[in-house]
Amino acid sequence: MVTQTREGQLVETFVTLADTLVVGYDIVDLLQTLVEKCVPLFEASAAGIILSAGEGELEVVASTNERGRLVEILQLRSGSGPCVECLTTGRAVAVGDIDAVGPKWPRFRAGALEQGFASMIAVPLRLRTTTIGSLNIFWDRLGALGEADIVTVQALADVATIGILQERAIRESDDARQQLQHALNSRVLIEQAKGVLAFTHSANMDEAFALLRDYARRNGIPLVDVAERVVTRTLSL
Repeated sequence: MVTQTREGQLVETFVTLADTLVVGYDIVDLLQTLVEKCVPLFEASAAGIILSAGEGELEVVASTNERGRLVEILQLRSGSGPCVECLTTGRAVAVGDIDAVGPKWPRFRAGALEQGFASMIAVPLRLRTTTIGSLNIFWDRLGALGEADIVTVQALADVATIGILQERAIRESDDARQQLQHALNSRVLIEQAKGVLAFTHSANMDEAFALLRDYARRNGIPLVDVAERVVTRTLSL
């Protein structure tokens, strides 16, 4: 069995994301693909993306598991933490030892440790000088990424930004907000569908999402359309 090199994984990741950037692509699926690729690429435990729809509204729109999603939501609700600082400053925020953050982010520290995380990094999704979101990666072990890896994470975040802005075709802020709002609305439907499937299949949320996404991909249907049909009970999985 041939083991793929890290460089090979990185090339494959960019190729996969590039293939997704076609006319009519599913923005939610693109962002989900990105975070799922980040986990093996950086030997991480979880990854997620937070987006801003303007006027201070922030939402988690993609995540690899509920552990990471809960820590991201905790930061948004408390208004503090590495993700929030990244979104506020437009700069990458790395935490090599979550247990050592002390009084700076007490709620983040407690929540992240409870979920088993020891370190993380948040890098900005930038539209020119405006930060529209963050790509967040979590590890169960201590340590910080090297400079080269941080550059790579930022490059992946830039791919996400390109996807959100439809291959940089959207130039005006009003159009950008519409795209972001669409992504946020889509995620609400997906979360509702996950809840329905988790209940009907006695599954956890990660398993429910896998069921939802597998059906969408097998049948060539946008993820949000499948979610809407599940929520409205016009589709049974």
